[in-house]
Amino acid sequence: MRVLELSAIDGGQHDLVGGKAAGLAALIRLGERVPDGFCVTTEAYQGGEVPRAEVLAAYERLGGGPVAVRSSATAEDLPHASFAGQQDTYLGVTGAEELLAAIRSCWDSLHGERAVAYREAAGAAHEDARMAVVVQRMVDAEVAGVLFTANPVTGSRTETVVDAAPGPGTAVVDGTAPADHYVLNGTAVADHGCLSPGRLQELRATGSRLADGLGAPQDVEWAYDGDGTLWLLQSRPITTLFPAPPPSGKAGTRLYVEFGHVQGMLRPATPMGMSTLRSMLAGMLASFGLTVEIVDIGGRLYGDLTDAMRDPSTRQRLVKLMAVDFGPRAQRVVEHLLDDPRFAPRKSARRRGAAALRTGPKAVAGILGALARPAGARATVFDEIERLRREPVADPATAAELLALVEDESSTRTDAIVWPVVSGLVVSAALPPLLKGVASDDEIRTVLGGMPHNVTIEMDLALWEVARRARAYRDRLLTTPPQELAAAHLAGELPDFGLDGFLARYGNRSAAEVDVGVPRWSEDPTPVFTMLANCLRVTDPEQAPDVRFRRAAARAEATLAELDLRARRAHRLRGRVAGFFLRRSRELTGLREAGKFAGLYALRDRRRRLLLIGAGLRAQGLLPQADDVMFLTLPELRTAVEGGADRHTLSGRIADRRAAYDRELRRRTVPVALLSDGTDVETLLPPRAAGDRTLTGMGAAPGKVTGRARVVRDPVHAALEPGEVLVVPTTDPGWTPLFLTAGGLVTETGAVMAHGPTVAREYGIPAVICVPGATERVRTGQVITVDGAAGTVTVEEARDRRSGPDSP
Repeated sequence: MRVLELSAIDGGQHDLVGGKAAGLAALIRLGERVPDGFCVTTEAYQGGEVPRAEVLAAYERLGGGPVAVRSSATAEDLPHASFAGQQDTYLGVTGAEELLAAIRSCWDSLHGERAVAYREAAGAAHEDARMAVVVQRMVDAEVAGVLFTANPVTGSRTETVVDAAPGPGTAVVDGTAPADHYVLNGTAVADHGCLSPGRLQELRATGSRLADGLGAPQDVEWAYDGDGTLWLLQSRPITTLFPAPPPSGKAGTRLYVEFGHVQGMLRPATPMGMSTLRSMLAGMLASFGLTVEIVDIGGRLYGDLTDAMRDPSTRQRLVKLMAVDFGPRAQRVVEHLLDDPRFAPRKSARRRGAAALRTGPKAVAGILGALARPAGARATVFDEIERLRREPVADPATAAELLALVEDESSTRTDAIVWPVVSGLVVSAALPPLLKGVASDDEIRTVLGGMPHNVTIEMDLALWEVARRARAYRDRLLTTPPQELAAAHLAGELPDFGLDGFLARYGNRSAAEVDVGVPRWSEDPTPVFTMLANCLRVTDPEQAPDVRFRRAAARAEATLAELDLRARRAHRLRGRVAGFFLRRSRELTGLREAGKFAGLYALRDRRRRLLLIGAGLRAQGLLPQADDVMFLTLPELRTAVEGGADRHTLSGRIADRRAAYDRELRRRTVPVALLSDGTDVETLLPPRAAGDRTLTGMGAAPGKVTGRARVVRDPVHAALEPGEVLVVPTTDPGWTPLFLTAGGLVTETGAVMAHGPTVAREYGIPAVICVPGATERVRTGQVITVDGAAGTVTVEEARDRRSGPDSP
């Protein structure tokens, strides 16, 4: 079929008619008022010639006269990519020859410069793109514009946004002329501009109807003709919205705070990873006597803090908790919402449960024991890690037995090391109040630098030692793509320069390592070869990571001695307590990485067993590949193992989830907090004053450095020259080997005690965290100054034209 009436298109013909025509056909099937028209299909495009006779016959059936000719590419008006304005549209086209020429021009625009660039940015394959063309009767518009059924700025699903202007509406769509702007939220509609209250109410009702009928918030083009009739010209999903929280079944507005960035993870979790993480996190919180509902939103971990916000006994403490554990962005959100009547304090029925009562004495005993005997606490931690590393593990033969082990949540517990680790966090958190008026935040962070007993630092320095041993092979390691080196290593084709030993100890790590669905370095050592290459680029002995670490440790010890003396002079008794805590911070705070590191052994075993189950299901023909198991949940996997799953159902579900996962991987920003209607709470906050050249965040590691920026969104292929300032969305331990050669660190999220800033302090590199939009506002090659004391990032000059594109 080369030409097809819009009314004849069914729901399964997207590849034939493209996104725009499919969207218009969906509106027609819903009974909406759409201008008559037809589609020149992708079959005609692939034929290379405009089917003249068929097109002109369809044009005659429309009655001739002016028509709108619009592109309708297969990679257009998709849930994750609108392609708005990327291909051509021609309005008021009249006559046979003009119509045929407009169709040909739409075809040509598929491979125009802007469309090609957009496809690359959206991750759409060029070879898969095909073009159909929509031809519709023109509406003689009195007023026209765009309707968003959700607020595209705040994300609120309870608000409708309308932009309108007299005439055909092209100026609104193109942004070339002022438009009247309306935000409709169900209250009284303002009477101003080119739309009457009646028409605004009609548009809001239409938008609500479309969002319900099409199953997602919509971006709608519309027009009122001279008779006052509303015509719908296009409807497509709003592609920029972050997913809304799932219905909670609870009355009132709920608050969800993102938990993943505390672990340095903003990328989405795989469905299996999310299934595991939710149970692990709930169990960890329960061990502290806390009950928080963990919710999957867009593949990210969010905690429902509504009850804590409304509880008179916890709401004020929540602000401090956010500052310490979640960072300044979450803290600002909570502070703002304390004055929101929707979160006003209420009488609470919450009571400390039995778990909390059991935990309290255990916590006190564990923390006091670690403070009294720090060397013994460290020995307990590292003995347990070594036990877990050496513990022989056997895998049963059947899928059912393997799954039973996977489902055993007790295997992830590391109770023996919880309280020594917590004691280190308690000590470091106690320093600011104890030293108030005596020491600056910058000085306290200096004391927390160059910290011994940190397993992540030990890992990074072990990698540096591997790099030293690999210098004889420097040229090969620097000139061969990391993925080729990884393949050669796995095939046993590389000389032994210590990498086998490194992976034997640290191969269970990776970026986003808390997600069981992510391959470990032992499976794919590509990131390790990337980081080895970065180490081999260091030629200045003074910039060697072990030297920098020793300098940071020396500064920390000198600052500790100074603060101890200063505190004793200022307050005799409190000064002695402060000195005790300062010394204990050097002995215990480095343990903060140990709990997560110990838990990785259980995740390693869980992942291996899941892949064994996946291989078995693949052998049965139920899964196309073994790692498809990571796109199921544990209950779904149980059903499959027990023989209750259908192959086609599983394949379809996995394909949909892989597509959603890939879309979320490309998302650049993740809201730190959401309301239950989808509102990104940060969009409600008063804007911060900032200059054109200065970005403001929070100082997290002291010092000041000026260097060229390197924007990195994925550490796998991140080439970093020594001294460059790393600008990233977030970091976790899998990123930290990049710090071995970095001059400074800038992140968009995080908390002072999170992994990235902690490791930055260890190496003595300045760090500023929670800089909104840093990876967009700073470009690779720009010279920037990072001031860890002031919490600022200053762009010193325009982007160097010689620099390459941003790193992946």
